[in-house]
Amino acid sequence: MAQVLSQEEIDALLSSAGAHPSAGAEAGALVDGRAPVTYDFKHPNRVSKDQVRTLENVHSNFAGHLGSALSGMLRAVADIDLVSVDQITYSEFIMSLAWPSCTYKFSMAPLEGLCLIDFSPALGFAFVDRMFGGHGRAMGVERELTGIERRVLDTITVRALKELVMAWKRIVEVEIATTGFETTPQFIQIIPPGETVIVTTFQVKLLQVQGIITVCYPYITLETIVNKLSGQHWGDSSKSRATEQERILIADGLRGVGGDITTVLARTDITMREFLNVGIGDVIISDTRVGEPARICVGGIEKFVGRPGIRGRHRAVQIIAPVDQDEK
Repeated sequence: MAQVLSQEEIDALLSSAGAHPSAGAEAGALVDGRAPVTYDFKHPNRVSKDQVRTLENVHSNFAGHLGSALSGMLRAVADIDLVSVDQITYSEFIMSLAWPSCTYKFSMAPLEGLCLIDFSPALGFAFVDRMFGGHGRAMGVERELTGIERRVLDTITVRALKELVMAWKRIVEVEIATTGFETTPQFIQIIPPGETVIVTTFQVKLLQVQGIITVCYPYITLETIVNKLSGQHWGDSSKSRATEQERILIADGLRGVGGDITTVLARTDITMREFLNVGIGDVIISDTRVGEPARICVGGIEKFVGRPGIRGRHRAVQIIAPVDQDEK
């Protein structure tokens, strides 16, 4: 049976514990040389640190390619840097958006759910001003985009999402399509407020303007591929991609290389005595039957079979099929 403490014993234990506050504080101050980190049990981290690093790699590549694309479209240097990859609740993300906002909803088939990409108002107006031939200045007014201005920003968004598809290609093949545009953040309800979202933030510097581009992924959208967001998978995909790029480079380099192509119409074996006695008018019987296709050799190696003939004023040979290497 467990011992029941009396009130006097409880008071004695509390007084002894309060007599050494500094020891407890010092014990909790450093653990293995590191300061303790407060953990919020209401908002647990759904994505591990290793997976966050993979997301950082994906979106760092996205930032570089998007900067190059926007520089060409806007005829000005657009410097884009990845600022952070955070895990927060959807309500916190919505509260962080400016009003009126420039927010697009988009799908990532075959992944489920909708995602968001948001342009800060100053950046959106700078894009519009630059596309119309201006100096890329931000307007000092707070208003929604007009229909014409939105069409311009639609063009920027389509190009940005195209680069996002290429960035995700090393992890998963997705098809991204916009599904809506919103200017009031409170009306954007793609998931419940308490759900976890992955928010990637980019800082954009364009001439005299600095702004923010934010991409928001609900965790339920990435849940099916979260196992692929590992450092090992990222490294394996890098190797396979490098191999494919090397193959393409080698193929491009070989396109201009010349080679000899020979068509063998007939073939037979004769002795040296018969060869020495060959004269004009003699007939040599070959092993090739009438109607049998000719052999086409590339660099001395049989590669195709063909049918000889005439094309225009030139003798030609029509390729019928490749040679089966196993039957040679």
